[in-house]
Amino acid sequence: MRTIVMATALMALLMVPAQAQMMGGGGRGKNTSDLRSPEQKKPVVDEKAYKSAIERIPEPKEKYDPWGVARPQSGKP
Repeated sequence: MRTIVMATALMALLMVPAQAQMMGGGGRGKNTSDLRSPEQKKPVVDEKAYKSAIERIPEPKEKYDPWGVARPQSGKP
């Protein structure tokens, strides 16, 4: 009798992670985008404000070299 109880308890403990992966069994086939509330809408982009913000970014004085720190600074290529 004790062996049956221990085997049942062990099987129940092994099934817990599998149930968590399946989202409790009730989450099959649901799309997560459907769970979004109607209050959470995408923000409206103001094109005029976007363009003015882009124009305020200063132009760089010299060209950016991402590999500049990896190469030696000698005069020979």
